[in-house]
Amino acid sequence: MQQLLYMDLSNNLLEGEIPQCFGIQKMQFLLLGNNSLSGKFPAFLQNNTTLEFLDLAWNKLSGSLPTWIGDLGRLRFVLLGHNAFSDNIPADITRPRSLQYLDLSCNNFSGVIPWYLLNLTIMTKKGQQLLYGTTLVYFVSIDLSGNSLTGEIPTDITSLAALMNLNLSSNKLSGQIPNMIGAMQSLVSLDLSGNKLSGGIPLSLSSLTSLEALNLSYNNLSGRIPSGRQLDTLNSDNPYIMYIGNSGLCGPPLHSNCSANGTSIHGDLGSSKQEFDPLTFHFGLVLGLVAGLWIVFCALLFKRTWRIAFFRFFDEAYDQVYVLVVVKWARFAKNTTAE
Repeated sequence: MQQLLYMDLSNNLLEGEIPQCFGIQKMQFLLLGNNSLSGKFPAFLQNNTTLEFLDLAWNKLSGSLPTWIGDLGRLRFVLLGHNAFSDNIPADITRPRSLQYLDLSCNNFSGVIPWYLLNLTIMTKKGQQLLYGTTLVYFVSIDLSGNSLTGEIPTDITSLAALMNLNLSSNKLSGQIPNMIGAMQSLVSLDLSGNKLSGGIPLSLSSLTSLEALNLSYNNLSGRIPSGRQLDTLNSDNPYIMYIGNSGLCGPPLHSNCSANGTSIHGDLGSSKQEFDPLTFHFGLVLGLVAGLWIVFCALLFKRTWRIAFFRFFDEAYDQVYVLVVVKWARFAKNTTAE
């Protein structure tokens, strides 16, 4: 057991606290997602310096995240979503230089979006393979949705040119969308819905040519909706769902006209009178989550160099990647269907 590298007990009916016997110091993959595990963040992980993939999502874990989580220097994927973790996000969680995927969604975290999430060189290099030792590193996704984060979206977030998925939905964020958001040229999915954002939609948003999923609904946004390029192709069957719940927005795809100064004359589809639609909102939330996860797993499946780097300790890299992708995708497909 002391030589065990990979443990996957996800998608079961496990209950109770995570036992200390799982504290194998050389373990590299620990997958316990989608169970009913309770208690605190497992303390035995503090001495594990080889852990790369940690999945504790969809459990009943609670309490604060420990500050020593940043000492797990080889962490690449951290999935802690859909638990009951609380307090502020620890300052050192992004210290591991190989971190690629961070999911803290649907917990009880509070406070502002920590600036240290943005202070990583590995997140700012677009299209480059950064070599640390023998490891290729990319940062592709940040999901902080479904918490109680406050304050404004940090303007420095636009420097994360390699980021593919950004989900800050269902928080209490205020202020404006950063004007330079168009600099995030790798963005495929952007979800800022269900906050208290105000002001106009930046014109630079239309320059995100890779964007496939956008949700700005249920905020306090106002002014003319930008058009052109990729924005005109999104949600072609029901495009107004991206902007619903912002009574001050005007112009296509909404049915409200803009006045000479760019303000709404009639409001968006009567949204000034309509009430919050939970079904529409949660559909957008699930869509953004699935899109972000699909990006990551497709990248691992089709990028041979990524597979080799990520699963270099397996004799047959392709087989291990295939197994991991199938197992994880089945879990998320199950959760999506259940909702």
